[in-house]
Amino acid sequence: MRLLKAFLADGTGATAVEYGLIAAVICTALVSGLGIFTGSLQNVFSVVTNTMTVN
Repeated sequence: MRLLKAFLADGTGATAVEYGLIAAVICTALVSGLGIFTGSLQNVFSVVTNTMTVN
């Protein structure tokens, strides 16, 4: 029982979990932002391609 109490009172692993959660949120934001940026970039290249004329 003493070992269980000591384990529950130990907070050293909490920091690692918090950093992991922060990293997960940042990765999610980057992936969603990259998806939006990719779509916009494809639209720009489509406009450029459509407006260019071949001589």
